[in-house]
Amino acid sequence: MAAIGAFLALTGALVPAVASASAPASPAPRSAAELPPLDPALMRAAISGLPSATVTGALVNVTGSAGQWSGTSGVRDVVTRRTVQADGNFRIGSTSKIFTAVVLLQLAAEGKVDLGRSVRHYLPGLLPAAYPAITVRQLLNHTSGLPGGDLGDGDAQWFVEHRFDSWTPRRIVADAVTHPMEFAPGTAQRYNGTNYYVAGLLIERLTGRSYAHEVRQRIIRPLNLRDTYVLDRHDPRLPGPHAHGYVAVTKDGTTTLHDVSRQSPYPWAEGGLISNSADLRTLITAIFRGRLVPASDLNEMFTVPDVPYVGKDNCNIGPDAGRACFSAGLSKSTLPNGLSGWGKTGARPGYTTGVFATRDLSRVLVYSLNATGNKDGSESPYVQRIVAATFDPDLLSEN
Repeated sequence: MAAIGAFLALTGALVPAVASASAPASPAPRSAAELPPLDPALMRAAISGLPSATVTGALVNVTGSAGQWSGTSGVRDVVTRRTVQADGNFRIGSTSKIFTAVVLLQLAAEGKVDLGRSVRHYLPGLLPAAYPAITVRQLLNHTSGLPGGDLGDGDAQWFVEHRFDSWTPRRIVADAVTHPMEFAPGTAQRYNGTNYYVAGLLIERLTGRSYAHEVRQRIIRPLNLRDTYVLDRHDPRLPGPHAHGYVAVTKDGTTTLHDVSRQSPYPWAEGGLISNSADLRTLITAIFRGRLVPASDLNEMFTVPDVPYVGKDNCNIGPDAGRACFSAGLSKSTLPNGLSGWGKTGARPGYTTGVFATRDLSRVLVYSLNATGNKDGSESPYVQRIVAATFDPDLLSEN
């Protein structure tokens, strides 16, 4: 899987192949006319062989002026063996960050927040006084240097036993900031959910209303996203038709699948939303066409800071490996054939999601996999094949 292995970082909560805002070594983006045609046989093959030990079900939706294709594979329930529904809902994990970034950028356009001003100005007392000043912009593009915390999903057995546990956003931030800063703000980039918990709290402080209210009023209702939900952190439901999510737990040599479709959506503004492929396609289309964020602030979503990326967890593939690949709410990926896409991946136990599009919307990809590995990346071969079949089929022939 040498060439397709370049897509490893597109898996789960990880992010796509690196691309920098100023990357002279990168291939020039191809035009819509140069997009490879969609090959239904390749798309079907990308999600064939399901259910498997690592993925029980999959749905893929490709749209745009350069062709359309949709398909499903596997089962939505390992007990009844019913097939996956193309319009099923799923937990979108860190793809939720797109919604959070849009709301904050709208508030910036309304003059209610200055992206260049410190978080401490708007949320006094949230971050330690010993920390340096961190701007709102640095939250959104992951250049804040804030540390990550220890609260979360744990290993597979732990998650199965604690999937209904919930923590407040302030508790999660308070846990994270017991650790030292990772780097000076603005000098580097590292993807970190703490940034978006703080961003959610900032939205509530600026508006005087709940994060859920603002997302509904500013995004869900205007776009008529009928299957997108921001549930209370104590509400474990997955509303509407959906494929079940499972986590595999191995004990004494025996592997058991545990249904984790119902789980706490405590990740909230960082990763707690529920949606489906149609709604995510509508969302990304509206953003790219300037319907949600005014032009004056939309550039924040398509600007990657020119700083190094710290660590090997993301931004480690491609000609600009080691450089930043995140903007405000999105990430940029440049493929070997020169195509560039913007979007976001996300994962919750039992669910792996991605939405990516070319800037001109000639091709838009949304996928959801029911991965059993508790966000361990074991579903990556399927993600790799989906992305390659959609954007760069030559990679498939090289393996």
